[in-house]
Amino acid sequence: MNDQQIIDLYWRRSEDAVRETEAKYGPYCRTVAGNILADRLDAEECVSDTWLRAWNAMPPHRPNKLRLFLGKLTRSAACDALRSRTARKRGGGECLLALEELGECVPLVPGADRAVEERELAEILSRFLRALPERDCNVFLRRYWYAEPLEDIARRYGMKLNTVKTRLFRIRGRLRDYLESEGILL
Repeated sequence: MNDQQIIDLYWRRSEDAVRETEAKYGPYCRTVAGNILADRLDAEECVSDTWLRAWNAMPPHRPNKLRLFLGKLTRSAACDALRSRTARKRGGGECLLALEELGECVPLVPGADRAVEERELAEILSRFLRALPERDCNVFLRRYWYAEPLEDIARRYGMKLNTVKTRLFRIRGRLRDYLESEGILL
């Protein structure tokens, strides 16, 4: 079943929508959640939350790219679960390491204007990523969006682990410079 047909099932409020979504995107969403949480049971719970979030979002929302929409919902559910877990002092995982690395060059946006500033930061970050060579962009996204372990990224792209670390370090440096040139104070 194609994405448009699955979206139509959601809009018709058919219970088949969740079954078809699970069949097509279950493994993908479990990978996204698993990379962030590093716990199979928590990842399964996040995927279930993703199906509920998708059910509640459609309608009124009609995503252009179902895979990206579900990935974003899964990532959000997994990050919520991770925040809850770390609030109870139960450990970290790959996501916290990735966020720590990225924290060196992406500022935390405090204050009342947070939503507007976050949107502006997201637009600036998107421009930066579009300007990167495709492989660098993919490596960056695998690490900082999907929280994929460095070893997995190295294996996926046929690179040495130190090469991945160096490449990410240099991309973060370029990102820091780019943000500063755009007037973002770090």
